[in-house]
Amino acid sequence: MKWYLKVLQQYADFNGRAGREEFWMFVLFNIIFSLAANFLDYLFGSYGVISGIYGLVLIIPGLSVSVRRLHDVNKSGWMLLVGLIPIIGFIWLLVLMITDGTPGENQYGANPKEEPVIA
Repeated sequence: MKWYLKVLQQYADFNGRAGREEFWMFVLFNIIFSLAANFLDYLFGSYGVISGIYGLVLIIPGLSVSVRRLHDVNKSGWMLLVGLIPIIGFIWLLVLMITDGTPGENQYGANPKEEPVIA
C-alpha cells in the first residue's frame, strides 16, 4: 500500500526512476481498487460512474509511474507510445516493465534500489 500512496504523492513527477516493485505494486492495488469500484457501481446501479471517476483520477499518476519505470530501464518516457502498436507494442512494453533497471546511476537519476547515503 505504501507504493500506491507514494505514486499518488508523486502524481505529476515524470522525472527520476521507479523500480519494479513500485510499479507492479501500484498496478496490483490499482486492479484491486478498480474491481472494488466496479462492484460499487454494480451495487448502487450507477452504470460505471464510480469506476469512471476512479479511472480519470488515476490517468496522470499511472502515466507518471510508467514513465519513471521506463526511465529505470534507461528508456525515454516516449516509449509508452510503442503501446499504440497492436499486440507487438503491448508485449514490448510488458518486457520493458518486467526488465530489471539499469544498475547504478543513469541519465534519469539514481537507482531506486540503492539506499540513499545519509552523510
